[in-house]
Amino acid sequence: MWLALLPSLVFVSLVWLSFLVDHAGLFDSFSQWGIRPGTVSGLKGIIFSPFMHASFNHLISNTLPLLILIWFLFYFYNKIALAVFLLLWVLSGFTTWFIGRGYVHVGASGLVFAILFFLFFSGLFRNHIPLVAVSMIVAFIYGSTVWSIFPVTELVDPSISWEGHLSGAISGLLLAIIFRKQGPQKPPVVWDDETDDETDEEIAD
Repeated sequence: MWLALLPSLVFVSLVWLSFLVDHAGLFDSFSQWGIRPGTVSGLKGIIFSPFMHASFNHLISNTLPLLILIWFLFYFYNKIALAVFLLLWVLSGFTTWFIGRGYVHVGASGLVFAILFFLFFSGLFRNHIPLVAVSMIVAFIYGSTVWSIFPVTELVDPSISWEGHLSGAISGLLLAIIFRKQGPQKPPVVWDDETDDETDEEIAD
């Protein structure tokens, strides 16, 4: 369990370090490393945007979800976690680049939604009680944030990248489908007929 927490701590530490370096003014603004939809120069944001946050509140809002969700991913899906994590990272970023408005999109929210939706749907697809329980826990904690994947979010707060959230949701669902036969599975039910027959014979004797 504690070993599975290590990737979570490392990633969040890098996110915080990037924020501190950016806001200390040691280098030029990191906003240039965000996702700029539809531009070639904006493609680099697919890799770097999760490390960029516009404000301290933005960073804080993503810190705990990143810690918990990455931990869950590497603990419950340890054999496929690294591949899934990297694919969610790239796919959610690329989808944001493809569908996003003409602004600079920064922050790890897209990755948060990607892991969130992967964990939720993976548990349901596998129909294995411990993984379904994870799905329910994730839904209970973060279910209220799902509204922000819809365009109506722009009317409430234009600064929220609903495109990034939606891109993460799509990526998580897609990879949950693709990887549904890999990683942990519901144990098969085995009936020991031979033992039952022997028991019946002993009772008959």
